[in-house]
Formats: sequence, C-alpha cells, structure tokens
Amino acid sequence: MSDNNIVLSAQGLVKRFGGITATNNVTLNLRKGARHALIGPNGAGKTTLINLLTGVLDPTEGIITLEGQDITRLAPYQRVRRGMVRTFQINQLFNSMTPLETLAMVVSQQRGLGAKLWQPLGADKAVAERCLQLLEQFRLAEVMNQRTEHLAYGKRRLLEIAIALACEPRVLLLDEPVAGVPAGEREELLQTVAALPADVSVLLIEHDMDLVFSFANRMTVLVNGTVLTEGDPEQIANDPQVKAVYLGHGEEAAHG
Repeated sequence: MSDNNIVLSAQGLVKRFGGITATNNVTLNLRKGARHALIGPNGAGKTTLINLLTGVLDPTEGIITLEGQDITRLAPYQRVRRGMVRTFQINQLFNSMTPLETLAMVVSQQRGLGAKLWQPLGADKAVAERCLQLLEQFRLAEVMNQRTEHLAYGKRRLLEIAIALACEPRVLLLDEPVAGVPAGEREELLQTVAALPADVSVLLIEHDMDLVFSFANRMTVLVNGTVLTEGDPEQIANDPQVKAVYLGHGEEAAHG
C-alpha cells in the first residue's frame, strides 16, 4: 500500500496451524500517530495476529510492511530495530534489577553503547537524562531504586511500557496494559497511556472496553480470525454485528 500516512500495514494475512485457520485473510492498516484498538472476544485470534506482526510466527500467506518496507520474514529483533516494539511481560526478566538499572541498560543498548551493567549509571550523561525523563513520564521516579520484584503490579506494567518506549518505537503494540492491574492502580496507568507521545503510532490490544473507548480513535473488531468490521468508536459502539458478537458470547466476552 503506497499511502504515506500508513506506518504499519498487514495485507491478506493468513495463518494456518494444521487444518485450523487462526488468522483468516486479515488486512489492517495503522496510520501515523494512530490510536488504534484491536478488539474481539476470547479466541478471536488477537494474539496470533500480534505474533505475526512482531515476527514470533511466520504467516502462511500475506505481507507485512513497516514504513513501506516488507518485513514479513524479518526476525523479531530486526523488527524492533526498525521501530516496531511490543510491550512485554518483564515479571520474570529483571526481578533483581531496579527500574533505573533496567532502563539504563535498554537506553544504552538502544544508543549502541552496549549493556555494560557494571558501568556507573552516571557515566553517560545523555543516557542518565533519558532514563530520568522516562522515569518521570511513567511515574516511576519514586520507586526507581526499588527492585522490580517489590514493585506494585501497576508500577510493573508502567515499567513494561517505559522499556518499550526506551526502544524508541515508531509503532508500539500495547498488549493488554491493564490486565491484572488492581482497580486502585489503574487510573495512573490509564493516564500514562493517554499521554503517550503523539508521534508514536499505537496499536492497543485490550479487553477492557472502558480503556478502549477512552483511548482509541479507530477500532478493528476480530472474530474467529477474521476482521468483522473497522471504524471509529461511535460506529463500533452502534454496530449491531459487534453488539451481537459481544452479547452473544455472554457478559464474559466483553470483559474477559
């Protein structure tokens, strides 16, 4: 697709596992600066689609382009280098490190300085400044020297997004940022997500409809691996097919 406004494009994506078609001819276009949500009931194929976009899985058919370049067969780390980053669960990853150490490592790697953990954190002024900026932006300044394993769950989710942003993405896949976050910690997370930089194009995968409708200006609804419909929040909220899918799967589908 040649539209200059489209930063990430999936055209006719198909993924088959044996006889099962998990992704069925999905086309999705993410515009520059997008706030785009991917929604659908459990088992709709959202995770498979994200794994195709990020390179965890290879598509059976179809093409993925990032800023006009074909990335369909690139490895996940190559996609990250080109500016497509997914938030990831760090719960097992950096438990013994602090948010400051973790971000210093990621920012250093991003700037080609290598992850020399034994380097004093103040050794590179630009890295230190970027870390402090991220810690402020993601409301982690007051816990920056606490080990990650001791952080409240909401703060861990904030750190995950901070790590993703430290990779300087042009496209950010925000994977269920409020999943499992207790009610008391959600507001901070929602505000932080709302304040993400405008030049980063965001694809949000989320079950929480309150977050989806407060954040997204465009939505794609996936059902049984197929795009049911796409539109702005008002169109989606009033779409009889969407209501049937969600109501038809019981209350659980809209929230679970």
